[in-house]
Amino acid sequence: MERNLEVKAHLHNLSLLVMSPVRAAEACAYVAGLSLEARTHFLKLADAHHVVIRALEPLEQAAVAARAGEVAQFAHAALGREHARIANGLKFLSEICRELEADGCPIAVMKTLDHWPDFGNDLDLITMADERLVQNIFLHKFHGRPLTRTIGDYLAHKRSFALEGLQQEVEIHVGRLGQAGEHIELARRFLDRRMPVEFNGYTFLSPAPEERIVVGTLQRMYRHLYFRICDIADMARMIESGCVDYKELRAAADLGGIWDGVAAYLRIISEYLRDYRGTGLDLPQEVLTSASFGAEKLSARGRFLHLRVLPHGFALYANQLAHLARNGNVPGTARLSLLPPLAGVAALAYAVAGSSDRIW
Repeated sequence: MERNLEVKAHLHNLSLLVMSPVRAAEACAYVAGLSLEARTHFLKLADAHHVVIRALEPLEQAAVAARAGEVAQFAHAALGREHARIANGLKFLSEICRELEADGCPIAVMKTLDHWPDFGNDLDLITMADERLVQNIFLHKFHGRPLTRTIGDYLAHKRSFALEGLQQEVEIHVGRLGQAGEHIELARRFLDRRMPVEFNGYTFLSPAPEERIVVGTLQRMYRHLYFRICDIADMARMIESGCVDYKELRAAADLGGIWDGVAAYLRIISEYLRDYRGTGLDLPQEVLTSASFGAEKLSARGRFLHLRVLPHGFALYANQLAHLARNGNVPGTARLSLLPPLAGVAALAYAVAGSSDRIW
Protein backbone atom coordinates (compact mmCIF):
# COMPACT_ATOMS: atom_id res chain seq x y z
CA MET A 1 0.00 0.00 0.00
CA GLU A 2 2.81 2.41 0.94
CA ARG A 3 4.66 1.77 -2.35
CA ASN A 4 1.45 2.29 -4.34
CA LEU A 5 0.92 5.67 -2.65
CA GLU A 6 4.50 6.59 -3.50
CA VAL A 7 3.94 5.61 -7.15
CA LYS A 8 0.82 7.77 -7.31
CA ALA A 9 2.78 10.72 -5.93
CA HIS A 10 5.63 10.10 -8.38
CA LEU A 11 3.23 9.93 -11.33
CA HIS A 12 1.43 13.08 -10.20
CA ASN A 13 4.67 15.06 -10.06
CA LEU A 14 5.93 13.65 -13.37
CA SER A 15 2.62 14.71 -14.92
CA LEU A 16 3.08 18.21 -13.47
CA LEU A 17 6.56 18.51 -14.96
CA VAL A 18 5.54 17.28 -18.42
CA MET A 19 2.09 18.82 -18.80
CA SER A 20 2.27 21.89 -16.59
CA PRO A 21 5.95 22.95 -16.35
CA VAL A 22 4.88 26.27 -14.82
CA ARG A 23 4.34 24.19 -11.67
CA ALA A 24 7.85 22.73 -11.82
CA ALA A 25 8.76 24.39 -8.50
CA GLU A 26 6.08 22.29 -6.81
CA ALA A 27 7.55 19.11 -8.28
CA CYS A 28 11.07 20.25 -7.40
CA ALA A 29 10.11 20.60 -3.73
CA TYR A 30 8.63 17.10 -3.88
CA VAL A 31 11.80 15.55 -5.36
CA ALA A 32 13.98 17.43 -2.87
CA GLY A 33 12.10 15.71 -0.04
CA LEU A 34 12.64 12.20 -1.41
CA SER A 35 15.18 9.73 -0.09
CA LEU A 36 17.93 8.52 -2.45
CA GLU A 37 16.02 5.26 -2.97
CA ALA A 38 12.74 7.07 -3.70
CA ARG A 39 14.51 9.48 -6.06
CA THR A 40 15.98 6.53 -7.96
CA HIS A 41 12.49 5.04 -8.22
CA PHE A 42 11.18 8.40 -9.48
CA LEU A 43 13.78 8.34 -12.27
CA LYS A 44 12.93 4.74 -13.17
CA LEU A 45 9.28 5.71 -13.50
CA ALA A 46 10.22 8.64 -15.74
CA ASP A 47 12.12 6.17 -17.92
CA ALA A 48 9.21 3.69 -17.99
CA HIS A 49 6.93 6.53 -19.12
CA HIS A 50 9.47 7.81 -21.69
CA VAL A 51 9.57 11.34 -20.24
CA VAL A 52 13.07 11.57 -18.80
CA ILE A 53 14.00 14.59 -20.92
CA ARG A 54 10.60 16.29 -20.74
CA ALA A 55 10.37 15.87 -16.98
CA LEU A 56 13.95 16.44 -15.88
CA GLU A 57 14.71 19.52 -17.96
CA PRO A 58 12.06 21.65 -16.19
CA LEU A 59 13.04 19.95 -12.92
CA GLU A 60 16.67 20.99 -13.36
CA GLN A 61 15.66 24.56 -14.23
CA ALA A 62 13.39 24.78 -11.18
CA ALA A 63 16.10 23.32 -8.96
CA VAL A 64 18.67 25.87 -10.18
CA ALA A 65 16.18 28.67 -9.56
CA ALA A 66 15.45 27.36 -6.05
CA ARG A 67 19.16 26.74 -5.36
CA ALA A 68 18.38 23.10 -4.69
CA GLY A 69 21.84 21.91 -5.74
CA GLU A 70 21.34 18.24 -4.98
CA VAL A 71 18.19 18.02 -7.11
CA ALA A 72 19.83 20.01 -9.93
CA GLN A 73 22.81 17.66 -9.91
CA PHE A 74 20.53 14.60 -9.88
CA ALA A 75 18.58 15.89 -12.90
CA HIS A 76 21.68 17.04 -14.79
CA ALA A 77 23.45 13.67 -14.47
CA ALA A 78 20.34 11.74 -15.57
CA LEU A 79 19.84 14.04 -18.55
CA GLY A 80 23.43 13.50 -19.67
CA ARG A 81 23.06 9.72 -19.61
CA GLU A 82 19.75 9.88 -21.46
CA HIS A 83 21.02 12.19 -24.21
CA ALA A 84 23.90 9.76 -24.83
CA ARG A 85 21.51 6.79 -25.01
CA ILE A 86 19.24 8.63 -27.46
CA ALA A 87 22.15 9.68 -29.71
CA ASN A 88 23.32 6.09 -29.93
CA GLY A 89 19.78 4.83 -30.58
CA LEU A 90 19.25 7.34 -33.41
CA LYS A 91 22.51 6.29 -35.06
CA PHE A 92 21.52 2.62 -35.00
CA LEU A 93 17.96 3.38 -36.15
CA SER A 94 19.27 5.30 -39.16
CA GLU A 95 21.59 2.43 -40.13
CA ILE A 96 18.85 -0.17 -39.71
CA CYS A 97 16.34 1.76 -41.81
CA ARG A 98 18.89 2.47 -44.54
CA GLU A 99 19.91 -1.21 -44.78
CA LEU A 100 16.34 -2.52 -44.79
CA GLU A 101 15.28 -0.08 -47.52
CA ALA A 102 18.36 -0.91 -49.63
CA ASP A 103 17.57 -4.63 -49.38
CA GLY A 104 13.96 -4.27 -50.52
CA CYS A 105 12.19 -3.91 -47.15
CA PRO A 106 10.24 -0.63 -47.13
CA ILE A 107 9.99 0.44 -43.50
CA ALA A 108 8.19 2.93 -41.27
CA VAL A 109 9.29 3.87 -37.76
CA MET A 110 6.37 3.54 -35.32
CA LYS A 111 6.07 5.11 -31.85
CA THR A 112 9.81 5.40 -31.16
CA LEU A 113 10.08 8.93 -32.55
CA ASP A 114 6.71 10.10 -31.21
CA HIS A 115 8.29 10.60 -27.77
CA TRP A 116 10.79 13.20 -28.97
CA PRO A 117 12.81 14.77 -27.35
CA ASP A 118 12.52 11.51 -25.39
CA PHE A 119 13.04 8.10 -26.92
CA GLY A 120 11.52 4.68 -26.35
CA ASN A 121 13.09 1.55 -24.91
CA ASP A 122 12.87 -0.24 -28.24
CA LEU A 123 13.14 0.68 -31.91
CA ASP A 124 9.66 -0.01 -33.28
CA LEU A 125 9.32 -0.70 -37.02
CA ILE A 126 6.74 -1.99 -39.47
CA THR A 127 7.19 -3.48 -42.94
CA MET A 128 5.10 -5.41 -45.44
CA ALA A 129 8.17 -7.26 -46.74
CA ASP A 130 8.79 -11.00 -46.54
CA GLU A 131 9.46 -12.14 -42.97
CA ARG A 132 12.36 -14.40 -43.96
CA LEU A 133 14.08 -11.53 -45.74
CA VAL A 134 13.69 -9.34 -42.67
CA GLN A 135 15.11 -12.04 -40.42
CA ASN A 136 18.09 -12.65 -42.71
CA ILE A 137 18.98 -8.97 -42.76
CA PHE A 138 19.01 -8.75 -38.96
CA LEU A 139 20.92 -12.02 -38.56
CA HIS A 140 23.53 -11.56 -41.26
CA LYS A 141 23.86 -7.80 -41.79
CA PHE A 142 23.55 -6.71 -38.17
CA HIS A 143 24.54 -9.97 -36.44
CA GLY A 144 21.44 -9.58 -34.32
CA ARG A 145 20.35 -12.05 -31.67
CA PRO A 146 16.71 -13.11 -32.05
CA LEU A 147 14.79 -12.68 -28.81
CA THR A 148 12.35 -15.27 -27.52
CA ARG A 149 8.92 -14.90 -29.10
CA THR A 150 5.75 -15.23 -27.04
CA ILE A 151 2.52 -16.74 -28.31
CA GLY A 152 1.26 -13.20 -28.80
CA ASP A 153 4.35 -12.30 -30.86
CA TYR A 154 3.73 -15.24 -33.22
CA LEU A 155 0.10 -14.22 -33.66
CA ALA A 156 0.99 -10.57 -34.24
CA HIS A 157 3.81 -11.44 -36.70
CA LYS A 158 6.23 -9.50 -34.53
CA ARG A 159 9.93 -10.23 -34.12
CA SER A 160 12.50 -8.70 -31.78
CA PHE A 161 16.29 -8.58 -31.99
CA ALA A 162 19.12 -7.50 -29.72
CA LEU A 163 22.06 -5.79 -31.44
CA GLU A 164 25.52 -5.42 -29.97
CA GLY A 165 26.15 -1.85 -28.87
CA LEU A 166 22.46 -0.91 -28.83
CA GLN A 167 20.68 -0.58 -25.50
CA GLN A 168 17.23 -0.69 -27.07
CA GLU A 169 15.70 -3.82 -28.57
CA VAL A 170 14.58 -3.72 -32.20
CA GLU A 171 10.94 -4.71 -32.58
CA ILE A 172 9.54 -5.18 -36.08
CA HIS A 173 5.95 -5.87 -37.11
CA VAL A 174 5.86 -7.83 -40.35
CA GLY A 175 2.78 -7.47 -42.53
CA ARG A 176 0.25 -7.24 -39.72
CA LEU A 177 -0.95 -5.07 -36.86
CA GLY A 178 -3.10 -5.76 -33.82
CA GLN A 179 -2.67 -7.98 -30.80
CA ALA A 180 -3.56 -11.06 -32.84
CA GLY A 181 -2.21 -9.79 -36.16
CA GLU A 182 -5.78 -9.28 -37.31
CA HIS A 183 -5.15 -6.09 -39.35
CA ILE A 184 -3.46 -6.42 -42.75
CA GLU A 185 -5.05 -3.58 -44.75
CA LEU A 186 -4.57 -1.24 -41.81
CA ALA A 187 -0.90 -2.21 -41.64
CA ARG A 188 -0.55 -1.48 -45.35
CA ARG A 189 -1.76 2.09 -44.76
CA PHE A 190 1.23 2.64 -42.49
CA LEU A 191 3.56 2.08 -45.44
CA ASP A 192 1.40 3.63 -48.16
CA ARG A 193 1.00 6.92 -46.27
CA ARG A 194 4.38 7.20 -44.57
CA MET A 195 6.09 10.57 -44.56
CA PRO A 196 9.64 11.88 -43.95
CA VAL A 197 10.52 13.31 -40.54
CA GLU A 198 13.86 14.70 -39.36
CA PHE A 199 15.50 14.28 -35.96
CA ASN A 200 19.00 15.53 -35.10
CA GLY A 201 20.05 15.52 -38.76
CA TYR A 202 18.65 12.04 -39.50
CA THR A 203 15.68 11.56 -41.83
CA PHE A 204 13.26 8.71 -41.17
CA LEU A 205 9.97 7.59 -42.69
CA SER A 206 7.12 7.72 -40.18
CA PRO A 207 3.43 6.80 -40.40
CA ALA A 208 1.08 9.71 -41.05
CA PRO A 209 -0.45 11.36 -37.96
CA GLU A 210 -3.74 9.47 -38.37
CA GLU A 211 -1.97 6.10 -38.36
CA ARG A 212 0.07 7.17 -35.32
CA ILE A 213 -3.19 7.71 -33.44
CA VAL A 214 -4.45 4.33 -34.65
CA VAL A 215 -1.38 2.46 -33.44
CA GLY A 216 -1.57 4.24 -30.08
CA THR A 217 -5.19 3.14 -29.80
CA LEU A 218 -4.39 -0.47 -30.68
CA GLN A 219 -1.58 -0.54 -28.14
CA ARG A 220 -3.36 1.17 -25.24
CA MET A 221 -7.06 0.32 -25.69
CA TYR A 222 -6.84 -3.18 -27.20
CA ARG A 223 -3.55 -4.61 -25.93
CA HIS A 224 -1.85 -3.27 -22.80
CA LEU A 225 -4.88 -1.55 -21.24
CA TYR A 226 -2.76 1.03 -19.47
CA PHE A 227 -1.49 4.52 -20.32
CA ARG A 228 1.88 6.14 -19.84
CA ILE A 229 2.45 9.87 -19.41
CA CYS A 230 4.18 9.92 -22.80
CA ASP A 231 1.04 8.57 -24.50
CA ILE A 232 -0.87 11.62 -23.31
CA ALA A 233 1.89 14.15 -24.00
CA ASP A 234 2.77 12.74 -27.44
CA MET A 235 -0.78 12.67 -28.77
CA ALA A 236 -1.64 16.07 -27.28
CA ARG A 237 1.31 17.70 -29.02
CA MET A 238 0.42 16.13 -32.36
CA ILE A 239 -3.28 17.03 -32.19
CA GLU A 240 -2.54 20.59 -31.10
CA SER A 241 -0.16 21.01 -34.04
CA GLY A 242 -3.24 20.88 -36.29
CA CYS A 243 -1.84 18.14 -38.52
CA VAL A 244 -4.57 15.54 -37.89
CA ASP A 245 -7.14 14.98 -40.64
CA TYR A 246 -10.14 13.58 -38.76
CA LYS A 247 -11.76 12.35 -41.97
CA GLU A 248 -8.67 10.23 -42.68
CA LEU A 249 -8.54 9.16 -39.04
CA ARG A 250 -12.14 7.96 -39.21
CA ALA A 251 -11.42 6.09 -42.46
CA ALA A 252 -8.42 4.31 -40.93
CA ALA A 253 -10.28 3.47 -37.72
CA ASP A 254 -13.34 2.19 -39.59
CA LEU A 255 -11.08 -0.03 -41.69
CA GLY A 256 -10.11 -1.84 -38.51
CA GLY A 257 -13.44 -1.54 -36.69
CA ILE A 258 -11.89 0.51 -33.87
CA TRP A 259 -13.45 3.97 -34.18
CA ASP A 260 -15.08 3.69 -30.75
CA GLY A 261 -11.66 2.82 -29.31
CA VAL A 262 -10.01 5.76 -31.07
CA ALA A 263 -12.67 8.14 -29.75
CA ALA A 264 -12.29 6.89 -26.16
CA TYR A 265 -8.48 7.06 -26.47
CA LEU A 266 -8.59 10.72 -27.49
CA ARG A 267 -11.15 11.61 -24.85
CA ILE A 268 -9.01 10.00 -22.11
CA ILE A 269 -5.98 12.00 -23.28
CA SER A 270 -7.95 15.24 -23.39
CA GLU A 271 -9.44 14.81 -19.92
CA TYR A 272 -6.18 13.76 -18.26
CA LEU A 273 -4.48 16.77 -19.83
CA ARG A 274 -7.27 19.07 -18.62
CA ASP A 275 -6.74 17.88 -15.05
CA TYR A 276 -3.13 19.14 -15.12
CA ARG A 277 -3.19 22.29 -17.22
CA GLY A 278 -6.84 23.36 -17.00
CA THR A 279 -7.69 22.85 -20.68
CA GLY A 280 -8.17 19.69 -22.71
CA LEU A 281 -7.96 19.16 -26.46
CA ASP A 282 -10.20 20.79 -29.03
CA LEU A 283 -11.69 17.54 -30.34
CA PRO A 284 -14.44 17.33 -32.97
CA GLN A 285 -17.93 16.65 -31.68
CA GLU A 286 -17.92 13.40 -33.64
CA VAL A 287 -15.09 12.13 -31.44
CA LEU A 288 -16.73 13.17 -28.18
CA THR A 289 -20.08 11.67 -29.18
CA SER A 290 -18.47 8.34 -30.09
CA ALA A 291 -16.44 8.04 -26.86
CA SER A 292 -18.34 5.97 -24.30
CA PHE A 293 -15.87 6.69 -21.48
CA GLY A 294 -12.94 8.89 -20.57
CA ALA A 295 -10.22 9.49 -17.99
CA GLU A 296 -12.48 8.46 -15.10
CA LYS A 297 -11.50 4.89 -16.05
CA LEU A 298 -7.80 5.54 -15.36
CA SER A 299 -6.18 4.77 -12.02
CA ALA A 300 -2.54 4.51 -10.94
CA ARG A 301 -1.61 0.89 -10.24
CA GLY A 302 1.82 -0.66 -10.43
CA ARG A 303 3.97 1.59 -12.61
CA PHE A 304 1.26 2.85 -14.95
CA LEU A 305 -2.17 4.41 -15.33
CA HIS A 306 -4.34 1.34 -15.73
CA LEU A 307 -7.61 1.27 -17.62
CA ARG A 308 -10.57 -0.26 -15.80
CA VAL A 309 -12.10 -1.86 -18.87
CA LEU A 310 -15.27 -3.66 -17.80
CA PRO A 311 -17.79 -3.42 -19.34
CA HIS A 312 -16.49 -0.91 -21.90
CA GLY A 313 -13.34 -2.82 -22.81
CA PHE A 314 -15.36 -5.90 -23.66
CA ALA A 315 -17.59 -3.74 -25.87
CA LEU A 316 -14.55 -2.43 -27.78
CA TYR A 317 -13.34 -5.98 -28.39
CA ALA A 318 -16.81 -7.21 -29.36
CA ASN A 319 -17.31 -4.34 -31.82
CA GLN A 320 -13.96 -5.02 -33.47
CA LEU A 321 -14.73 -8.74 -33.74
CA ALA A 322 -18.20 -8.05 -35.18
CA HIS A 323 -16.74 -5.63 -37.72
CA LEU A 324 -14.25 -8.21 -39.03
CA ALA A 325 -16.97 -10.87 -39.20
CA ARG A 326 -19.43 -8.59 -41.04
CA ASN A 327 -16.78 -7.76 -43.61
CA GLY A 328 -16.01 -11.39 -44.31
CA ASN A 329 -12.51 -11.24 -42.83
CA VAL A 330 -12.44 -14.87 -41.75
CA PRO A 331 -8.69 -15.05 -40.90
CA GLY A 332 -8.87 -11.82 -38.89
CA THR A 333 -12.01 -12.98 -37.06
CA ALA A 334 -10.37 -16.30 -36.24
CA ARG A 335 -7.22 -14.62 -34.95
CA LEU A 336 -9.15 -12.16 -32.81
CA SER A 337 -11.30 -14.92 -31.33
CA LEU A 338 -8.14 -16.46 -29.86
CA LEU A 339 -7.63 -13.53 -27.49
CA PRO A 340 -10.17 -14.43 -24.74
CA PRO A 341 -8.73 -17.92 -24.11
CA LEU A 342 -5.18 -16.54 -24.29
CA ALA A 343 -6.12 -13.81 -21.84
CA GLY A 344 -7.44 -16.50 -19.49
CA VAL A 345 -4.17 -18.43 -19.75
CA ALA A 346 -2.19 -15.24 -19.18
CA ALA A 347 -4.24 -14.42 -16.07
CA LEU A 348 -3.64 -17.92 -14.71
CA ALA A 349 0.10 -17.65 -15.43
CA TYR A 350 0.22 -14.32 -13.62
CA ALA A 351 -1.63 -15.75 -10.61
CA VAL A 352 0.66 -18.79 -10.39
CA ALA A 353 4.05 -17.42 -11.47
CA GLY A 354 3.62 -13.66 -11.11
CA SER A 355 4.21 -13.06 -14.82
CA SER A 356 2.40 -13.52 -18.12
CA ASP A 357 5.43 -12.64 -20.24
CA ARG A 358 5.54 -16.00 -22.02
CA ILE A 359 1.99 -15.41 -23.28
CA TRP A 360 2.10 -11.75 -24.36
